[in-house]
Amino acid sequence: MELIVTSVLLGVGLAMDAFSVSLANGLNEPDMKPGRTVSIAGIFGAFQGLMPLIGWVCVRLLLEHFQFFQPFIPWIALALLGWIGANMIIDSRSATAQDACPVGLGGLLLQGLATSIDALSVGFTIAHYDLPQALLSVALIGTVTFGICLAGLIAGKKAGTRLAGKAGILGGTILIAIGLEIFITGVI
Repeated sequence: MELIVTSVLLGVGLAMDAFSVSLANGLNEPDMKPGRTVSIAGIFGAFQGLMPLIGWVCVRLLLEHFQFFQPFIPWIALALLGWIGANMIIDSRSATAQDACPVGLGGLLLQGLATSIDALSVGFTIAHYDLPQALLSVALIGTVTFGICLAGLIAGKKAGTRLAGKAGILGGTILIAIGLEIFITGVI
C-alpha cells in the first residue's frame, strides 16, 4: 500500500509542471477536440512515466556494480527532490504569464521532455524497488499525470492559467515532503 500511496504522491508532485503547461495549452486552444486533449495528456503522462523508469534502470545498473551507493540513496533522494521541489516553488512564485507556444507534435514532445526531465531523478528514489514494483510505480506516476493534465487542459480551456502558480507551489511542496519521507524511512 505504501508503494501505491508514494507513487501517486510522486505522480501528483511531478505532474504540476505538466499541469501548468496543460493549462496554457488549453488557454491557447479553447476549441481543442476531445481526442487531441486526450493525446496531449497522454504525451505528458508517457514522459512522466518513462523518465523515472530510465532513472531506475540507470541506478540499478550502477548499484549492481557499486553497492556502496545503497546507504546514500535516502540522502540523494532528499537532495534531489528537495532541490526540484524548491525550484518548482521559486519558479511558480516568479512566473509571469505562461509562454504561448504553438502546440504541434514537436512542441508537445519538447513540452513533455521539459516538464518531465526532473522525473529522471525519481529513479533514485525508487531504486530499492524490484522490477514489478518499479513498473507499477511508473505506471501510477504516468496515469496520475495523465489525469492531472487532462484536468489542466479542460480547466485551461475554461478558466485560463490562474491556477498555474498555485500548482507549482503544491507540486514543489509535495516533492519536498516525499523527499523527507524517503530520507526519514531510509535512515531510521
